[in-house]
Order: sequence, then structure tokens, then C-alpha cells
Amino acid sequence: MTNVNDKAIVKDYFNAVGFDRWRRIYGETEEVNKVQKDIRLGHQQTIDTVMAWLQADGNLAQISICDAGCGVGSLSIPLAKAGAQVSASDISEKMVAEAAKQAKLVLRNTDNVSFAVQDLESLSGKYHTVICLDVLIHYPAEEAAKMISHLASLADSRLILSFAPKTWFLVILKKIGEFFPGPSKTTRAYQHKEAEIIRILLDNGFHIERKGTTSTSFYFSDILEAVRD
Repeated sequence: MTNVNDKAIVKDYFNAVGFDRWRRIYGETEEVNKVQKDIRLGHQQTIDTVMAWLQADGNLAQISICDAGCGVGSLSIPLAKAGAQVSASDISEKMVAEAAKQAKLVLRNTDNVSFAVQDLESLSGKYHTVICLDVLIHYPAEEAAKMISHLASLADSRLILSFAPKTWFLVILKKIGEFFPGPSKTTRAYQHKEAEIIRILLDNGFHIERKGTTSTSFYFSDILEAVRD
């Protein structure tokens, strides 16, 4: 398959069966199995790590943030609640609609957050901080590199990424998982070498400020905060 097909697969998946599945995972319903509940825990830990970094800087209410691949608003809504000016987007129309719905339920005022249906490559503008969490897992290395470079061009000061790390253990685990296909399977999962992600960030004029790792039974993610030189 080509990289274009990867994007089409992701879009179709998250506008169909994937939407219902991940809305449950990211939500609070008990209608999830053990694996999905574990993924929910891992994803929330990644969100918590990023929020802690941003809040530690003490300037959330003064900065603009692009949340690229916002899903159902797991990060966008807390950011807006903390006072940041948030531009959130996702390739899935259903995800964006759910995020906007949840924002209206949670936030007293939604003037500082906007939601749009866009893929990463079509994003434009300039933001103090650009964040892209749990998106690169859906794309192979070459396509991910292009996405990171484009996101870097939008960030005046900082770019925060999370991705599934490529380690021997996870490669083996992924191979085992491929023997058990089923209707609950997600899109193809791509792992990325941390050194390669860092190289791309360095090539785009950033240096690594902070690192984080989330590891549960079924969710693995490396988090990088890159600051412009």
C-alpha cells in the first residue's frame, strides 16, 4: 500500500468502526474490555504528562496551541480549560464533532477553543506550541517524517510529539498480535525509532527539552518536547 492509502485507511477507520471503539476508550464508560481499559489508562497518562509539562511553565493562558490529531478532545479540552488558545483538528469528522460536543459540556466558555476537520499536511498558521499525540503510530517512517517537518514549520517555540517506540520487545509483541486478526483491530501500527524522530527534530531547528515514557500492559508511548533553537 502507498502512504496515501494509509491516510485513507485512517480516515475511513475513525469515521466508522474506529470512532465508536475509541470514543469508548477515551471516555468514562465501563463498556470496554480489559485491553481497552488499559489503553485508556496509558493514553491518559500521556495526556497527564504533557499537561504537567505545560502547566509547569506557568504561561498556558498566554500561549496559542495547535492540537493536531485531537481525537475526541482529550487534550484540547483540558488545555482550553486551563486558559490556552487552542486550535484543534483531526482527520475524522466524527472525532471532531464529538470533541466539540464534549467541549460544550465541560467548558463554561468555548471562545478559546476551535475544532476543524483537517489532516496534518493541510494545517497552516503559526502557534507558540504544536502538539501531536498518538498519531504517528498510524503512519510509516517516511510519511511520519514529512508530517513532523510540517508540524515543525507551524511551531514558533515548541513541538511535542508522542509515538510508539521501536524496541525489540514491541516488535515481537506486534508480530504476535498479527496472528490474531479480528473486527476490533485498529489500523496498521507503525513503531518509530526515537533516535530517528530526534534527528528529524534537530534537522528542523529544534533541540530536545524534556522526555517522557508511558508504559502499561498494552499501551507504549515515548513523548518528546522539542524547543526551537
